[in-house]
Amino acid sequence: MKTVVSISLGPESLDYDFETEFLGQKFRVIRIGTNQDEAKAEALIKQWESHADAIGLGMVRDHYNVGPHHFVQESTRRLENLVTKVPVTTGARLRGILHDWAIRDAQEELGNFFNNSRIFFFSGMGNYRAASVLSEWTDNLVFADPVLQMGLPKMITSRKALELYATGAHYLLKWKPPHVLQPSVAPVKEWNHFILRKALQKADVIVGRYDEIEPFSMEELGGKTLLTSMVTDERLEVLRDKGVHMVVDCTPKIFDMTVAINVIEAMVLAVTGKKAHELTHDDYLEIITNLNIEPRILFPSGFKRKSRFAFVIHPLSQQYLRNSKPIDLVARVAPQPVMNAVEKIIAYSPPLVYSKVTGIKSPTGAEAEGWLITVGGTPKEMMAHSPEFTYRRLLAAAKMAKRMGAQIMGLGAFTKVVGDSGVTVAKRAPLPITTGNSYSASGALWAAHDALKRLGLVHIGPDNKVAGKAMVVGATGAIGSVCARLLAKAFDEVYLVARETSKLLALKESIQKETPGAKIFVSANSDKDLHKMDMVVTATSGAGKKILDITKVKPGCVITDVARPLDIPASDVAKRPDVMVIESGEIELPGDVKMRNIGLPPKVAYACLAETIVLALEGRFENFTVGRNIEWEKVREIYKLGLKHGMKLAAISGVNGVFTDEDIARVRKLALEKRTRTVTRLKAAN
Repeated sequence: MKTVVSISLGPESLDYDFETEFLGQKFRVIRIGTNQDEAKAEALIKQWESHADAIGLGMVRDHYNVGPHHFVQESTRRLENLVTKVPVTTGARLRGILHDWAIRDAQEELGNFFNNSRIFFFSGMGNYRAASVLSEWTDNLVFADPVLQMGLPKMITSRKALELYATGAHYLLKWKPPHVLQPSVAPVKEWNHFILRKALQKADVIVGRYDEIEPFSMEELGGKTLLTSMVTDERLEVLRDKGVHMVVDCTPKIFDMTVAINVIEAMVLAVTGKKAHELTHDDYLEIITNLNIEPRILFPSGFKRKSRFAFVIHPLSQQYLRNSKPIDLVARVAPQPVMNAVEKIIAYSPPLVYSKVTGIKSPTGAEAEGWLITVGGTPKEMMAHSPEFTYRRLLAAAKMAKRMGAQIMGLGAFTKVVGDSGVTVAKRAPLPITTGNSYSASGALWAAHDALKRLGLVHIGPDNKVAGKAMVVGATGAIGSVCARLLAKAFDEVYLVARETSKLLALKESIQKETPGAKIFVSANSDKDLHKMDMVVTATSGAGKKILDITKVKPGCVITDVARPLDIPASDVAKRPDVMVIESGEIELPGDVKMRNIGLPPKVAYACLAETIVLALEGRFENFTVGRNIEWEKVREIYKLGLKHGMKLAAISGVNGVFTDEDIARVRKLALEKRTRTVTRLKAAN
């Protein structure tokens, strides 16, 4: 039987002594803690060297590399040099392999998990290799080395700066007020602890040893992911009580109890008879494969994953500015020319955070939080400038979102139709972009179909096929073309209206290839066939232009206005109480959602915002919907993903707010009465 002894500077309360089998041989494994007493550790090494086949050193500082420079820990080397008769290891080489693998496994297993995450390191120099791996997916790295090593109240915020700090060239090391370099002084110690707490609260991922993490509470650790090692069942319980969402443990659990990596590597040395530096990469690969070692991703309270998003909004008209503080104070007394000037000035304002969005929780356990970022331009001002004017503001918003840790950004309202509908912004932005148009199309038809069912004026078969006629105004646009494709599958007849004759003909041909037998009619004038329609979808970017004559609409028609700004003004809606005009694309978000008012009921979001949230919940950090040509496969995909993550169709809303059952019943009654009068009049005329 071989004997491996781990002499640890950690607490003696974690000591163990057990027998096991490892790589075909029997082992006695002993761990002896010294409570940070190096003299005791030295004595134990001398005592056990003659009785062990290999010795592991635990809770010691590893020698490390930062950039091209190698740094030796003198206290660790002194302990290593005391062992002369048997192999000795700190587990550094195996730890490095397993640490890197654990990070990459989590990134792959959880789908782009570390993308643009805000990552805090207790020791950047000790975890430089991990920082190098994580920097493949994020630049938001914060290192606490100056605070913990020297008492300097300042974090390092880049890998390059960490390399300068390690070599003594960083500017922080030139700032050495004597009182700052005494971290044991009570006021300085408390101030530095405060700085650490604030940095931890801002982080998404925390990298450090368990003893570094343990002193902090739920306030700092709640909702966080920890990248650490040696997480026993007892420690996992403690982390659960502190609200930790996920733990990536680079220490594999090979035995019934969790042992440190230095113990595992010492056992490998005892089996192979080699010294630590003699082990090759092939040796490690063979051992890891034979033992079926896998990284551990632990969820203390069940699966939880929190992603982050940003979404760009803007005022839809001058009236929105009038309702905003503090402009509302000026608007009360200012004449129209002054407000026109204010509208122009606001268009040049930098992006600002309008609201933090929290509490979004999918039935799958995934969570999301984000920020609504406002740019000041109204559609009128955006149209008055070149697309580059809006691109610059959206790119500034994207940079702000990236700094805050967002992993994807959505474009709302008019920002998604300016220029090339997000293509240029997606190419130049530092994080993925989506316009939300796929879910806008899906939400439009979802709401319209529900409205038709609730009115009960059109027959809908068991296969959801509607025995009626539908029209899409703005059919060649981004959302309109997708609505046309989907309606062709759901209605007996579909009428496509747009000004671009050639695009209209090409769209008709494309739809008929996709849906053989579909009856498609095209026109440049919406009024011609308007009186026959059971449903009308308006999806233009007319920005205030008259789209259709609502007085010609069939009683009981459902008009779904998906344009932003709206195609149909409230004054037109008021003319036809027998018609149901809905502002579609509104989705009820899952969870206890908290965000500032965006003109919708609580927990309700426009579909373009909901698309951004769905992609965040799914971990799909990609340019999902950009450009004017939307793929209907993506419309179907985002609809299914929305259902997976608990998205629901919100209560149908119009210009006057939510439609109640009584409102819908009133529309139905008025429509039937008007249809009856029309039939009576026609009979009398004949």
